[in-house]
Amino acid sequence: MVICSSSNERVKELRKLVKSSKERKEKQMYIVEGIKMFGEIPEPDICDIYVCESAIDKYGEKLPSRYHVLSDSVFKSVSDTEAPQGIMALVKMKSYTLDSICTGENPFILIIERLQDPGNMGTIIRSAEAAGVSGIMLSQGCADIYSPKVVRSTMGSLFRMPVFLSENLPDDIDSLKKKDITVYGAHLNGDSMYSMDFTRPVAFLIGNEGKGLSEDTGNAADFLLKIPMRGSVESLNAAVSASIIAYEVLRQRL
Repeated sequence: MVICSSSNERVKELRKLVKSSKERKEKQMYIVEGIKMFGEIPEPDICDIYVCESAIDKYGEKLPSRYHVLSDSVFKSVSDTEAPQGIMALVKMKSYTLDSICTGENPFILIIERLQDPGNMGTIIRSAEAAGVSGIMLSQGCADIYSPKVVRSTMGSLFRMPVFLSENLPDDIDSLKKKDITVYGAHLNGDSMYSMDFTRPVAFLIGNEGKGLSEDTGNAADFLLKIPMRGSVESLNAAVSASIIAYEVLRQRL
């Protein structure tokens, strides 16, 4: 059966999950769009699958045995993209603890404070996986990692990178220190990161796009570091900074 009405209850639920962070948190579910992303979702995390009518023949064997069919117009009305690929999945959120992002003998953690740009957030999650980060901690006030734009920007890394949502950042930073993890803060007043040793357990504080780290969070760092820059540039994009730092850790540990 093809769902052709925008007032269908399933369609209403999809629309709410696409648009509302509050709805996603309450239902503990989010939307993933696109055939490539769909192929990377861990199967146990998939709650439901929706395909637009015209995409059924296009995807053929890539589709599971069971899915719901939406008319093209209804699918487009729900989709968050201008050119929908015709497939979306309803996916269960994963829950992580502080301990779960500190796994392994040599933890490597990114701590993100009040980062609000969805594109930056998605890029950090993707770069973190590529650079071998153990896990990411987010403060309150960060962009919703389950918003459609963040999900797309991660290119599938969200399914594999542990992300812990901190309720109390100062306490959680202190907990990391008690685990013998050295905490570094990215700051314009820091020392060159190329003079530092990141081969032991480490965590890095990355601040807001415009204001950087808050004073209290910066003071919580064991050491402040900066990325050396030439020219008249005062600072780098938060996602670029996090990526450069992460890859320096990877370089030192190879």
